[in-house]
Amino acid sequence: MKKYFYLLAITLCTGFSASAQFLPSFNFGLKAGANLSSFSTENTLSSSHRAGYLVGAWARVGAVGWHFQPELYYTSKNVKLKDATAGAENTAEFQSIDLPLLVGRKFGMFGVAARVNTGPLISFAINHDQSVGDAFNNAARLRVHDQNYAWQFGAGLDFQRMSLDLRYELGLNKLRNGRGDSEIRANLFNLTLGYRLFSL
Repeated sequence: MKKYFYLLAITLCTGFSASAQFLPSFNFGLKAGANLSSFSTENTLSSSHRAGYLVGAWARVGAVGWHFQPELYYTSKNVKLKDATAGAENTAEFQSIDLPLLVGRKFGMFGVAARVNTGPLISFAINHDQSVGDAFNNAARLRVHDQNYAWQFGAGLDFQRMSLDLRYELGLNKLRNGRGDSEIRANLFNLTLGYRLFSL
């Protein structure tokens, strides 16, 4: 009798968890983490990974096991650049407002779920010509100057209100160095910890 009771309980819990993934949901939270940046080039410049950070917010709208996850965060990227021709070495730091627009699939039950995500990212540069406020305005208006583009691939784990994400960001457009003779792509890894503030 106990065997049938346990079997029934497991079946009901599994069915409830599976059906919950089919219902529309909305989640909103905060996130922060670290990144490792590098710049690839076909010419004389080379770079090495250095740690940076990011902090911001995320939202997730989903149903039937799939979700759309837009995010908005402030990112600081650091990299050490070397010029083989001139023998010069310099550490550079870049700040941006990043807007990933991710689509993903969620798997799991009993309060723990794994996710895979992918999608484009628009990065709004912050420099001496553009303040943080200007970058936020560009994000809202989708202005096309002072922007870089990338594609993110990653996986995540949700447990209760917490989420852990590991992603790779592949630069899509080429940047130019100060001399204009090298085309550079920006790539990075980021590891973030998120906290869900509320869900509907």
